[in-house]
Formats: sequence, C-alpha cells, structure tokens
Amino acid sequence: MKICIVGLPQSGKSALFSALTGGSVETAAAKGADPVAVVKVPDPRLEKLAAIFEPKKKTAASVEFTELQGISGGDPKQASFSEQFLGKLRTADALLAVVRSFRDPAVAHPLDSINARRDLSVLETEFLLSDLAIVENRIERLRKQVAAKKSDHDVRELAALEKCKPALEAETPLREIDLTDDEEGLLRGFRFLTGKPLIIVVNLDEEEIRREAEVLAAFADRASRPGTAAVGFSARLESEIRQLPDQDAAGFRSDFGIGGSPLDRLIATAYRMMGLISFFTVGGDEVKAWTIREGTAAARAAGVIHSDIERGFIRAEVVSYERFITRGDIAGCRTDGSLRLEGKSYPVRDGDIINFRFAV
Repeated sequence: MKICIVGLPQSGKSALFSALTGGSVETAAAKGADPVAVVKVPDPRLEKLAAIFEPKKKTAASVEFTELQGISGGDPKQASFSEQFLGKLRTADALLAVVRSFRDPAVAHPLDSINARRDLSVLETEFLLSDLAIVENRIERLRKQVAAKKSDHDVRELAALEKCKPALEAETPLREIDLTDDEEGLLRGFRFLTGKPLIIVVNLDEEEIRREAEVLAAFADRASRPGTAAVGFSARLESEIRQLPDQDAAGFRSDFGIGGSPLDRLIATAYRMMGLISFFTVGGDEVKAWTIREGTAAARAAGVIHSDIERGFIRAEVVSYERFITRGDIAGCRTDGSLRLEGKSYPVRDGDIINFRFAV
C-alpha cells in the first residue's frame, strides 16, 4: 500500500520523510528520484504475541511512503502541478498533504506568509481541478460514443461521471459522494485524486507542540469529513529524535510534553485511513502481521499469504486477539470454543489470529 507525500515548497516534506526513515533523503533527491520508504506499522498486539511465542522471526505490517519531487515549475508563487506530477499522485492509495504551520525566518514560504489552511486549500483545489478536467473530457467522449453506438457499459459510465461532475464543480471531493458498488467499479480506473483518503499533516514548530490541540482545532471541519484525518507533527523535531537512542528519545519528548510517539500515531492513522486491518499468523518460526482491506473474505486473505492457500482453501481456524490474550494459549481457546472454524466468505476482522487449512 502506497502513500504519496505532497505539499507546497518549504512545507517540510523532506524533513517528514527523514523522520519516517530515520535518515536523509538528499542523495535520492539529488539524483532526481522520488525517495521511497517502507515503514513498519506499530502494533502493540504484534509485540505481545511475539513475547508469548518467542518466534525466530517477527514481521510487522508495512506501508510505503513516497516523497514526490518537483511540485511546480516557473513562478514559485504558483502551485500548478504538472501532468507528470499528477500522474504520480494517482498511483497512490492515499495522499499525505503536508501543510506548514512552523515559522522560520531562514526558510521563506513561497506564498510569503504562513497560513496552513490556505496552503491546504491550494492543494485541494489542484486535486479538484485535475479530477474535473478528467471527468469533463471523458464525458465529452462518452456522449459522442453513446450517440453513435449505445452500449450498456458506456451508458452506465457516463451516468456515473455525470454524478461526479456537479460535486467537483461545487468543490466537493469525490470521497464524500455516495457511489454504488457498480459506480465505484466503473470509476476505479480513473484513480481520482479527490477520491483517495487524505491525511493532513500540520507541520508544527517547537512552540506549537505544547498547544497542538489548539492548532489542530482550525482543521476540525476538514478532519470530520469522510475519508479525511488531520494530525499534528513536528517534522524537524521528530527527524532529530530519530537519531537518538530510545531512552534519550523518550526523555526528549517528555521535555516537550509529547505523550507517546507522534510518528507512530501518524503511521497508524495512515494505515487506518486506507481502510486497512491486520490479521496474525503465529508460531515458533514466525509471528507475522498481514495487511488486508477491511471486509476481506477469509479465502482472499489466505491468498495474501500464498496463492496456493487460497486455491486449496478448506477452512480457517480463527480466534480474536483479545480472546487469545484472555486464555493465554491456542489449546485453551480450542477447549472453550473461542477458536472456531470459518469458511471462505468469513469477513476477517482486525486482530484475528488465523491458521488456514488447505490442500493442493
């Protein structure tokens, strides 16, 4: 699963990426490449299971982050995105929009002032205009095709696009409109930017960290909308903390009144916003968290492990993480009936511990 990091120049995208990786992205950026990081998803349940089974290997779920380079050309005060840049964005499963709240006289803002709400609006407008242009062009072509030779697929696709057009014209992201399963299937190939989950990262300075809730209150209306979340994050501070030993990092965060790891919260939020959940396989060789979309059927989840398991699926032995922890072992769960057998269509739930029975 891939998340693209996007933001105006000097918003702190590279510092955020550096915080995610614990390193520098200067070399990759200098070569013109878009830096990519595969980041482990923090999950206390995995740690607890590993402590119980003491496996040879422990494998966390992961998310891929890409920092896109080259947001605009020409006038630095214009945020127009190239088609190439927009094309890269469309390959993402979710968008992470970094908006600048921090103040630093040494780092000039391209729009000459600090206004995170305005910067977010600039980004969202670009996404809306890009989607609207695609919709309008496709509607024009489809109308001609339907007039010349009516096909059921074209008629249905045209109707779905004509449902999207007034929403985009009203500056409503497509993630907020109600689409049927058929409409979603017809539109999936367009990979509309405003249809993707949006995580707003408000890049704070050190003074704002202590009043993060107050800063984020300005984004409450956006964060309450479907498929959208807002988090506060000091990219510069977290990238520095990543260089410290764990004990020193905890003390450093405590000095700033930071509870827990903002980095872990950001990664977990991104994972959740993409509609992802984790199920676990356990044993002495490996304890592993597997990533699937919420609502995935057991047979399809088995295929995430190996296609042979999906093809030869017989049954899934399932127990919830909570019930397993209560009982303490698989044998106890089998005895009291909390370890149950489920069929192909069972919708796997977050935290399920599963052993797949199969034959090929």
